[in-house]
Amino acid sequence: MLSRDETLAVVISIATALLVVTFAIIAGAAMEARTPGQDLTPGPSCAEWTNGCVVCRRVPEGLACSTPGIACVPGAQRCLRPAGVPI
Repeated sequence: MLSRDETLAVVISIATALLVVTFAIIAGAAMEARTPGQDLTPGPSCAEWTNGCVVCRRVPEGLACSTPGIACVPGAQRCLRPAGVPI
């Protein structure tokens, strides 16, 4: 018979393992949602754009993009600010 502390340790271990597996499945699904060759950057005429999940902007260092939410489903890409228009 397991002691109370041993039982608690087993339950916490199982819960942690399930949590790690769940996050791995979610991360894998997010990676698969983006098809190979799908470009996140529109043409040079757009300075800031979104797909409903991520907002990206051209900055002097390159691209700066937000992090998508865990339950976000990307939509069509649209330009938020044309190039040459000040922020």
